[in-house]
Amino acid sequence: MIHIVPDKCDFCGCCVGVCPEDAIELKESEIAIIEERCTNCKKCVWACPWDVIEFHRDGIDSLPKKLFAIDENQFSKSLSK
Repeated sequence: MIHIVPDKCDFCGCCVGVCPEDAIELKESEIAIIEERCTNCKKCVWACPWDVIEFHRDGIDSLPKKLFAIDENQFSKSLSK
């Protein structure tokens, strides 16, 4: 799960710009992850220059399995092209 260390954040907004799900809310001196939208893609973790956003495996088992599912048919089709 995505976790924010708010004391380290300088509110630059780098994480907001890379989130494909618009799951990061930045207001003046507050930053928050909207968990209902977050897919744990970790783009925000990689984009943060201050290591404010961390990924913790805790809670990952409770996420819907479809987030991690691979469509085997689609994968094999792309290989055969």
